[in-house]
Amino acid sequence: MNVTFIGTGFVGVVSAAVYASFGNNVIGLDVDEKKIASLEKSIVPFYEPRLENLLKQQQLNGNLTFTTDYATAIKNADVIMIAVGTPSAPDGQADLKYIFASSESLAAHIKEDAIVVVKSTVPPGTLEKVEEIIKTKTKVNFFTASVPEFLKEGSAVDDTLHPDRVVIGATSPEVFSVLEKLHEPLNAPIVKVKPASAQMAKYTANAYLATRITFINQIADLCEKNGADVDDIVRAIGWDKRIGKHYWYPGLGYGGSCFPKDVKELAAYSRAINENDNLFNKINEINENRIPKLLQKIENKVDGFEGKNIAVLGLSFKPNTDDMREAPATRIIPVLLSKEAKVKSFDPMASWKSFFRLENLEENHEQTKTVEEAVAQADIILSLIEWPEITSFDFSKTRVSNKSQWFIDVRNQFSKKNLEEQGYKYLGIGRS
Repeated sequence: MNVTFIGTGFVGVVSAAVYASFGNNVIGLDVDEKKIASLEKSIVPFYEPRLENLLKQQQLNGNLTFTTDYATAIKNADVIMIAVGTPSAPDGQADLKYIFASSESLAAHIKEDAIVVVKSTVPPGTLEKVEEIIKTKTKVNFFTASVPEFLKEGSAVDDTLHPDRVVIGATSPEVFSVLEKLHEPLNAPIVKVKPASAQMAKYTANAYLATRITFINQIADLCEKNGADVDDIVRAIGWDKRIGKHYWYPGLGYGGSCFPKDVKELAAYSRAINENDNLFNKINEINENRIPKLLQKIENKVDGFEGKNIAVLGLSFKPNTDDMREAPATRIIPVLLSKEAKVKSFDPMASWKSFFRLENLEENHEQTKTVEEAVAQADIILSLIEWPEITSFDFSKTRVSNKSQWFIDVRNQFSKKNLEEQGYKYLGIGRS
């Protein structure tokens, strides 16, 4: 099939490369000339394992090209996937201006019976608005559908190649048939639903996972009051098949480009349809307060941050990505600096300067190239993200015997016993 992706961000580039690997003729379209020029050279503007090699391979095979020209990208496309950004508006709802602008721009070039698929995360009712926009600009017959993505940063290529399911929201048997055929190489269950159901499924999945994180953090807070250990709790409840052992992450709350945004948007959408008193507003509130609450607890425990040398390990919001959107470090480091601490940070992929577009780091903040450099002479080590480079590091060799040193383990990745035997004062999450 001829498939065009409008938008060459995280979802667009990963999906385009994977769909091309199935033998489809895929075009990636974007109005950002610099981004397209970079992708034409097989340079991905973000870090995602396996993606750059897959991109190069499909370009060499001739299955994948990139352009800024709508006419070139749209005129022969059987399926047009809209994968542009949907940033949150000031009121918290999804800002759909890029969706609507893409719809208007593609309309003049769409061919007869093409299928326009919205892959971006959007609220119910968006597909109908897309149809209305396109119909004002063309007289050809076309179809629409919603096929939300369920990718995880750090494993997006594998997630796309081996999805748990493919959700297709449409109203036409012909559309279901074409999109089932397109996704057949994935050998995954196909869930055929109404468009509104497909759109709500994406929000529901992310809101539920965010709820699990929020829930276990609440349990961790109780454990710290009563002497229980949250890791013991997770092991105990995990044997219940209704609950499972997976996806329990006590710590600083959820971050990244999806969970905070999608929960806020679902909360705002709920308020917009007069469903004000719901769980999503509370989850968002609890998560927003999580880091300030824990930072205050840590500050009290270590007798203040002022004048302390603090190592912050992990700048991205999770391992295997350089994405710092809503990452804990972006909220923690500014507070530490405001308290007149001296910060050395480390991350194997993420760059503080690049994310904040700084020429130099702030005063009293240095990003180091190794864990060892970051923790040297540290009074406090804050381990935020479970990068292998961090969790496998031998902290015994950097322990300074003649000074008191705190090890703050906010993801419970380390042995309290081992670190205390090495002379560190240890503080985890939900651990007695």
